[in-house]
Amino acid sequence: MPLFAFASIGSILLNVVIILVSLMLMFIILIQRGKGGGLAGAFGGAGGSSAFGSKAGDTLMKVTLYLAAGWIFLIMIHVNVAKGDANSGRTTTIVDAPAGG
Repeated sequence: MPLFAFASIGSILLNVVIILVSLMLMFIILIQRGKGGGLAGAFGGAGGSSAFGSKAGDTLMKVTLYLAAGWIFLIMIHVNVAKGDANSGRTTTIVDAPAGG
């Protein structure tokens, strides 16, 4: 049985979009400066300066929040699409039981 035997095109596309948003979210989180310096100071990074300017922290925080909200929304949509795929892939046959058993 193929891996995507019961997956619709919408479900596969949602998987790809969710993976892309997840990778962008990881990248955005990793380039942010931590409140306490974090690992940037341990590896010789400047603790008080930002590579993207002084207001970049606020912008990166907003982008992170929007990406996270979008990721959660996409996951909720994907759950509903996957439920529909699972229900359409099943075939139920009802067999009448003989009377008197």
